[in-house]
Amino acid sequence: MHVTRLDAAKSYEAKRHHAMHALRLHGHEASDCKDFWVGLSTFLPGGGAEWAAAPSAKVYVVIDGEITITTEDGDTTLGPLDSCCLMPNEQRSVENRTNRPTTMLVVSPY
Repeated sequence: MHVTRLDAAKSYEAKRHHAMHALRLHGHEASDCKDFWVGLSTFLPGGGAEWAAAPSAKVYVVIDGEITITTEDGDTTLGPLDSCCLMPNEQRSVENRTNRPTTMLVVSPY
């Protein structure tokens, strides 16, 4: 078993994101997990991610605050413990439209 303590988690840069701080919890350089990686993203008010798609599915789980996910189907706002699964190549943008930080888990295969 590999344990990642929050105070020991390392930051990473997420492309096309702004006003966001990301920590790697598992996978990549954080642990030997080879099937998927887990990140913890904190979006400041007004922070988000540009319109883009990933080649693999992603799951977002909001831990605290609210985040708005926009897809071709429109806007969906997620609150604490709400989650969504974005399918491979599904276009999306992410925006914190509130005045408080939002914390969200990101789970994705490689």
